[in-house]
Formats: sequence, C-alpha cells, structure tokens
Amino acid sequence: MERVVVVTGANSGIGLALCERLLCEDGQLRLCLACRNMQRAEAARSALLTSHPDARVDLLHLDVGSVQSVLAAAQEIKARYRRVDFLYLNAGIMPNPHVDIRAFFKGLFSRNVINMFSTAEGLLTQQDRLNADGLQEVFATNLFGHFILIRELEPLLCQADLTSHVVWTSSSNARRSAFSIQDIQHRNGVEPYSSSKYASDLLSLALNRHKNSQGLVSSVICPGLVMTNLTYGILPSFFWTLIMPIMYLIRIFTNTFTLTPHNGAEALHWLFLQKPESLDARAKYHSQTSGLGRNYTQPRQMDVDSETCEALFSKLLDLEKVVRRKLSEKQAENDAHQKYLSEVE
Repeated sequence: MERVVVVTGANSGIGLALCERLLCEDGQLRLCLACRNMQRAEAARSALLTSHPDARVDLLHLDVGSVQSVLAAAQEIKARYRRVDFLYLNAGIMPNPHVDIRAFFKGLFSRNVINMFSTAEGLLTQQDRLNADGLQEVFATNLFGHFILIRELEPLLCQADLTSHVVWTSSSNARRSAFSIQDIQHRNGVEPYSSSKYASDLLSLALNRHKNSQGLVSSVICPGLVMTNLTYGILPSFFWTLIMPIMYLIRIFTNTFTLTPHNGAEALHWLFLQKPESLDARAKYHSQTSGLGRNYTQPRQMDVDSETCEALFSKLLDLEKVVRRKLSEKQAENDAHQKYLSEVE
C-alpha cells in the first residue's frame, strides 16, 4: 500500500535532506512538501525529481505561523489523501538571534565549549513579536501551528487497524528552564525558541497519552548541531569560516556535531524504518555522527513530566477554541462587509 509522507519546512536544510533520504529508501511513497515559500518548494521538488525522476512529489502551501493557512492546508491534504502515514513537523524559526560575544569567546576556550555549541545555553537569545493571529510568532510557528495541523488531520492520522507516526524536530536547546506553564507563548522571556522546542517535547508525550489508542504515535528527534540557514544566521559568515575547522575537530570528542543536513536527518530517517509501537514515548531520538563520519541514532530520556504535559495540552485546547472563535467572528465580519458592498453596488 502506498505510504503518504507530509514534511513541513521541506524546501531546504534538514527537511529537504530528509526527503532525499526517504526517496532513496522508498521510491514508491507519496511525498508532500508542505512549505511557506512556494518558489523554493518548486526548486526543492525539481532537485528531488532530478535524482528520483519517477518519484511522486506533491507541493502544498503551508505557513504554520498562520492558523488560517494551516486550516486551508489541512483541507487540501484531506482532499488529496485518504490517510497520512508520516507527518514530519520540521518547520521552525529562530528570529533575530543575538549572541553574547563575550560569553562566546569565553566559552570557546573553556571546558564548556562542547555544551555551549550543543545547547547555546547562556549564549543565545532571540527577539519575538506578535503575528497576525495575535500569537507570539515563535510559539505559533514552532508549536501551535503544528498542533492545529494535527488536530485538523486526526481523521487521516487516527484510523482503525493502522498506525500513523507524527515526528517533531526538537533541539538540544529545548530546556525546562526556558519554559513556563504560566507563559506557554513565552511573552515575558528572551528564549522563545528554547521554550517552543521544550513545549514540543511535552506535547509529544501528551499526544501519546491521548492518541496512542486511536493509532497515532508521536516521537521527538534532535538533529544535533547542523549548519543550516537558521544556524548561519546566528553569527556573521566570517565567524563560521574561522570556527568550522574547530567544530570538525570537536566532533572527534562528541558525536552531537552532525554539521550537515544529511547527517542531521539521521534520526528522522531512522524513525521511518521503525515500528512506531516499539518506540519509547519519553525518549528523544538524537542524530549522531562519529568523528569518522558514521551516522547513527541514540535515544535519550527527555526531561518531561506527565503533569506538565497534561497542563500544556489543556492550555493548547483552550487556546485553539479562542483562536477558532476569533477567526469565525472575523470571517462573519468580512462576509457582512462583502454583502454590504454588493448591495451598495
């Protein structure tokens, strides 16, 4: 039976590398690239078809930072496919990252250098803003939009006698200390990326608690330290030119420096080959690359607890009701305005 795989944020970086690896593994699958920038999506599709000319690669416009876009994309997915076997939630943003340069150089020549690069703890902050839905942009893009997408696609993900797999791209930057259940959108902090990624760890566990019995399994991966457009935007380009040789040297001592998108997609690809019901709901599956370049996946227990997972899940359901109500009210206003204009004419 043809397997349907939907990948958000698939036009570059880890998402595109994953798509390439999936087509090498199974040329018969139906692959859907769900992207915000359709020009880049077209380029990604062309690149995939160049190496896999017989592949079935669909495009879908999806901006997970916009609830309206998510709802429209979900309707399109339901019109195209009868089920979704794999939903890779890979899209994410880290807007306007700021690096403490003094802390960076201090850490660069200390015993903490590996942890500093791996987690950016004490080093990296970001600026956030409200989006058109009145939500914090990072929270909306990295977590809430994906949550709404799952909710909309439940008829395709939760089917009798079949198992669907939802996979979140998290981060080693996901830390409990950056997250507050009283401020799930991280309105009052300076680490929205870390908060949103920790929230995805929590939400994955909550989804397993609520949806495993309906055939939906959720997993979390960490791609390691990967050089992508997101990463390169953190520091000026000349810094990376100076630092990259050091990073390859450090990889001899730690396997978390995957560095390339292909290597970073290792855990995502590995999960594609596993039986979802055999996986550990509390594990984060880490992409690892040895100093000699060998890729493998290593599970590690997440720093999550059931009480916080349930509290977050409940808050997201409440927020979903609020956002949907606002959208309905806005649509009603627009309809009334259009009716008035037509009567005037």
